[in-house]
Amino acid sequence: MTGNLVVLVLALLADRIVGDPPWLWRRLPHPVVLFGKAISVMDGWLNRPRFSARTRRRNGVVAIVVLLAASAVAGCLLHAGFARLGLFGIAAEIVLVAVFLAQKSLADHVAAVAAGLRRDGLAGGRRAVSMIVGRDPETLDEPAVCRAALESLAENFSDGVVAPAFWYAVFGLPGLLAYKMLNTADSMIGHKSEKYLDFGWASARLDDLANWPAARFSMLLLAAGAWLAVGREAASNAVRIGLRDSGLHRSPNSGWPEAAMAGALDVQLTGPRIYGGIKVSEPMMNGAGRSAAAVGDVETGIGIFNGACSALACCALALLVLLLPF
Repeated sequence: MTGNLVVLVLALLADRIVGDPPWLWRRLPHPVVLFGKAISVMDGWLNRPRFSARTRRRNGVVAIVVLLAASAVAGCLLHAGFARLGLFGIAAEIVLVAVFLAQKSLADHVAAVAAGLRRDGLAGGRRAVSMIVGRDPETLDEPAVCRAALESLAENFSDGVVAPAFWYAVFGLPGLLAYKMLNTADSMIGHKSEKYLDFGWASARLDDLANWPAARFSMLLLAAGAWLAVGREAASNAVRIGLRDSGLHRSPNSGWPEAAMAGALDVQLTGPRIYGGIKVSEPMMNGAGRSAAAVGDVETGIGIFNGACSALACCALALLVLLLPF
């Protein structure tokens, strides 16, 4: 595990500085794109309209088991190959792990929402936020754009930063690749549409399970980020609201980081939203907080996120020091 932690600390640092260079992914397919193609193949083979609901559910279980097993095997083979290359192999594994983290790219996308609002008003904010959320941008006023950006920032901190870091620390590349395959499958087939209600059932349930530890840890990390960026009271509110209001979210995991962010900023988050013309009604988290989020909240939220990413790296480094033999 110590080797994984060394790589993880360096990968977190590399991702924080470099992120995902657009020029690279214009020339090469991102690994998540390859995961998506594999999931699409399974979808085409095993999720046909003529199959009964029972058959589609069984096939969905088979599909995700095969995909996870293939990802774990690929991770084992990659790690074994890197181990033969000495320092070059270690550097290659650091780069690969950094590719699956989303610190800089997520902060940049959310910062683009704040910049769009300041530069081009509501139209600019809507354009930028449509790149990171699935809700209908034309239904959003400026406070709703800001809430959407903050909710995406908090939720994706958990499943785009903390969860992959956790599974890599515990199980190395096999754990990281299997988690990213599962998370990609959940985003593609894990929703409750007529086509995927049964076929995506196993992927959605396993993704909930895989994100359980990271979601709760992310609340504490966001509280630490709030302490660094805002102050002790914001950190205390993040924990208090996170513990109190996390269960108000329809997801068993997303509510933890989102409620923590709401508490840290003392602003209401979630509430009613529209996806594809369908209204999703949920209670507001931190209902006693400010009802109208503003662009300044988005910018402060990015500061909290960056502080939380720093706290995550410090935790990994501290654990590494504790595990080192003396």
